[in-house]
Amino acid sequence: MGKRFPALQPEHIDFIRRQKVFFVATAALSPDHHVNVSPKGQDTFRVLSPSRVAYLDLTGSGNETSAHLMENGRITLMFCAFEGPPMILRLYGRGRVVCHGRAGWDELCRLFESLPGTRQIIEAEIHLVQTSCGYGVPLLDYVGEREDLARWSQAKGEDGLRAYWEEKNARSIDGLPTPLGEHLAKGM
Repeated sequence: MGKRFPALQPEHIDFIRRQKVFFVATAALSPDHHVNVSPKGQDTFRVLSPSRVAYLDLTGSGNETSAHLMENGRITLMFCAFEGPPMILRLYGRGRVVCHGRAGWDELCRLFESLPGTRQIIEAEIHLVQTSCGYGVPLLDYVGEREDLARWSQAKGEDGLRAYWEEKNARSIDGLPTPLGEHLAKGM
């Protein structure tokens, strides 16, 4: 059933490219802080090499992933087959946040379509790939992408997004700082 690999294999990369949604999990070091799991969609995920991936992180109500990566770097990314043969694919690694104008931004940014509400890029070095059966994952039909975030971001405008990031994305729900918050404080 489950298998482990030191890096992504060609069949894993093909599987990732077919998926419409993925999940990101991170956790702070303190047992009193929250574990975070975030669903992600749209065309925001890229495989850079068999051991390196990145995704375009769009504005959200919190910024837990960013805070946790700044604190300890641990990240797990998960893909599930909602159509076709069942499979779950997990990528375990160490992640980092790349903010606009920082080292690595230009290299990574050009790999993605420009999307309204883009706040940062998450990059991860993968040290373990694990597959499992996915027999319990339901079959679902893909209908399309939601346009709500793009409309909301465009309505906010650049200044409105910055104000939102300062209010909602500069710290985690547990009060941990985020790279975006530090970047904004320096006058992004």
